[in-house]
Amino acid sequence: MTIIEKIIAEHSHQTTVRPGDIVWMDIDYRSARDFGGANVVQQLEQFFPDQPVGDPGRTAFTFDTNAPANTTGYATNQHKCRIFARKWGTALFDVDSGIGTHIAMEKGLVSPGQTAVGTDSHFNILAAVGAFGQGMGDIDIAYIIKAGRTWFEVPETVKVELTGTLPVHTTAKDLALFLLKELGTDKALGKAVEIYGQAVELLDLAGRITLCSLATEAGAISFFLPPSQAVTDFYQRVLNRNTKQPYADGNANYAESYRYDIGSLPPMITPPPTPNEAIPVKDTKPVKVDSVFVGSCTNGRWEDFRAVADILKGQTVKSGVMLKMVPSTREVYSRILADGTLAELNQAGAIISQPGCGGCASGQIGMTGEGEVQLSTSNRNFKGKQGLGETYLASPRTAAYTALRGYICNEDQ
Repeated sequence: MTIIEKIIAEHSHQTTVRPGDIVWMDIDYRSARDFGGANVVQQLEQFFPDQPVGDPGRTAFTFDTNAPANTTGYATNQHKCRIFARKWGTALFDVDSGIGTHIAMEKGLVSPGQTAVGTDSHFNILAAVGAFGQGMGDIDIAYIIKAGRTWFEVPETVKVELTGTLPVHTTAKDLALFLLKELGTDKALGKAVEIYGQAVELLDLAGRITLCSLATEAGAISFFLPPSQAVTDFYQRVLNRNTKQPYADGNANYAESYRYDIGSLPPMITPPPTPNEAIPVKDTKPVKVDSVFVGSCTNGRWEDFRAVADILKGQTVKSGVMLKMVPSTREVYSRILADGTLAELNQAGAIISQPGCGGCASGQIGMTGEGEVQLSTSNRNFKGKQGLGETYLASPRTAAYTALRGYICNEDQ
């Protein structure tokens, strides 16, 4: 079986499953965020008023899309979730905590081989630690919070093999943007994707998070990676937990297989309005930018902030350019505060906000005004996603050089 088939088989109490099978699958971790969370509460209170939460210890609410709330609507919805969580004893990670999927990994709420759902289209990012995460609608999430399981159709799996290793200064984000271009929106649509190669094996946990965060933009169920020592070390060092990461059998069946040589892959950038049309940064005209955003579930880790700080060190952001940065979690924020990264970024002219999703949510730092051109490390550049302006997608390194010079570039331009 493939990785996703093994996880689903275990959680549906079957020896084997195959693509097309419809199973009832146990869900280890269930969550709702501030976007959709109030609707989940409404469904639970309406249909299961006496005992709406099947297992409070496996259920959590997270506030990350609008944190702190800047509209009365969001403030009201968040407080509805607070009241519900207090009443039924579920966990709640409030507006100072950060992105729910990142919290689930940091705090060990989800472990390799487990299943998890939430009202977040990027819940499949949990594949970074070998878990099966899936974003679902509020009615589905409400049922799962009550019942602890859901039905699911076993998807086909596509295999991607990468040859070569990433050149110096080409990052996991550049690789992810490259794969989005190659896979488009049809090759992986509705399928799981397993990605192999030395370049993947060398990724640290932050790099795995970046790569797996972009599966949704390919229309994929998840991007699964082979077991990693970085994941094993994280669970042992931080959580004192021994884990076993799922892997595919040698004779697993794949719908399609693709091979790409990434040995000379340069830094990439994706112009608007789709995430699937990446080109080398060096082939881009010197587009002037008004703002640069670093953050989101894709690039909000300490490693991303440190990469920007290293490039900006001793220099300042170009006059007239806003460099806006949002750490993914309170843990990341605390680390950049403790080691001086925050001070370095502040001295360089960056604007650093509280942890959360940032520009992917209406009204938060990272939004663009009409006519504004922004380079962003987030995962989507559809019209309106980060405001009314134009958004280019790139890595934190490209973001740093662009912020310094005021136009889209990398270190060689």
